[in-house]
Amino acid sequence: MVATSCALAASSAALAAPEPAIHPLVQTFGAVHPVQGAQERPDPKLTYRVVFSVTKAAMTPDKINPSLEKVARFLNLLAADSVRPQRGNIVVVIHGPATPIVTTDAVYASHATTTSNPNAALIAALEAAGVSVRVCSQAMVGNEVSSDQLLPGVEIDDAALVTMANLQLRGFALIPD
Repeated sequence: MVATSCALAASSAALAAPEPAIHPLVQTFGAVHPVQGAQERPDPKLTYRVVFSVTKAAMTPDKINPSLEKVARFLNLLAADSVRPQRGNIVVVIHGPATPIVTTDAVYASHATTTSNPNAALIAALEAAGVSVRVCSQAMVGNEVSSDQLLPGVEIDDAALVTMANLQLRGFALIPD
């Protein structure tokens, strides 16, 4: 027991205090705190191909969706170690109750108790960073959302189930929300 406590204390001491938050790729969103001595880090020798499944709505409609924020954090973690995925190698698939997060302010307000979509700026920032943001057409039907109600740049896929299966079969890693 004492040996274990000493080992834990020694390994904790090896980690330096976290640095201030940074946003090396996606500004304003997905802050990361670099920590010297952290073991598993982004590997510049790897080709990152990742699909994020976003199904959950935010706890309150006036807040940014935490699963979208996770995508920004992932990109910032990679960028902090000089890893930059190719455009389209990071994909976000929006479906289920999260579907309204890709709609215009007016449409979002009709689904929520807010006047604007708090996710719009984050979605634009993700797209600017090379992320492919997609929405499930089946979820659009279920949420009564039409294609002309989507934010600019959001792509429509036939079904999230098909998209996620296809991408995983093509070698993308799945990160669920």
